[in-house]
Amino acid sequence: MATSVRLPDRTSARLNRLSEKTGRSKAFYLRQLIESGLDQLEYEYGILQDIEDYRKGSLETYTLDEMKKRHGLDN
Repeated sequence: MATSVRLPDRTSARLNRLSEKTGRSKAFYLRQLIESGLDQLEYEYGILQDIEDYRKGSLETYTLDEMKKRHGLDN
């Protein structure tokens, strides 16, 4: 999927320098950044959703004692 983005001049210059120093394309680095950034965003928003679910009372939680018993660590 082709997409275009407008980058600030400073960011564009940094991307150009990195590309020139390494011999890799700017598209290569943009793909890497998007993929790793999506992983991070999905992780962070997942945590925020868990917090919201906890506040609503819809997230199942366990006490430490319950977890120890559940996993056979209650000795």
